[in-house]
Amino acid sequence: MEVYENENDQVEAIKRFFAENGKALAVGVILGVGALVGWRYWTGHQAETARATSQTYQNTLAAISADKPESVTAAETFAAENKNVYGALASLELAQQFIELNEIDKAAAQLQQGLAAASDENLKAVITLRLARVQVQLKQADAALKSLDAVKGEGWAAIVADLRGEALLSKGDKQGARSAWEAGVNTKASPALSEMMQMKINNLSI
Repeated sequence: MEVYENENDQVEAIKRFFAENGKALAVGVILGVGALVGWRYWTGHQAETARATSQTYQNTLAAISADKPESVTAAETFAAENKNVYGALASLELAQQFIELNEIDKAAAQLQQGLAAASDENLKAVITLRLARVQVQLKQADAALKSLDAVKGEGWAAIVADLRGEALLSKGDKQGARSAWEAGVNTKASPALSEMMQMKINNLSI
């Protein structure tokens, strides 16, 4: 450490320091301030974008609910352009609309798109279960079983078992369907779902 004999020496040392390092300090300060301003702008921009996307999603959903002819096209555009939770939810809503219109292929396509956009595990599970149900309707039992294999978690076990039974039955595998439904009855299924699976077991002619 340098030793100073008096205040004049200290002042001269400070002058030398800034003369030698002033540019670097100035650049550092500018970069630091710039980074802070940039971060605040980015987070503010992200928040504003999220608010705008949320509002657009709400407007799109309201238009679909009002059964406006142009709403489905607008919702398809929104879902395709937003690879996030709002796009996934829009795809889920569109799939329901297509199911009601008996356009099952379009429903499946929307669910695949929504699944790709979703990041939340619970939302992905909901979309995957809906997709498996649609795949059973399309006589794509193997694809449905593969979809069901991707759904993890005890909370989904009963619903997965029910759909697995439907997929296996559609393949003509009555014993497999029985086993799936029996496993579903033994899970923590709701009374209504458990009773429905038991009825399906009872209706099997094996």
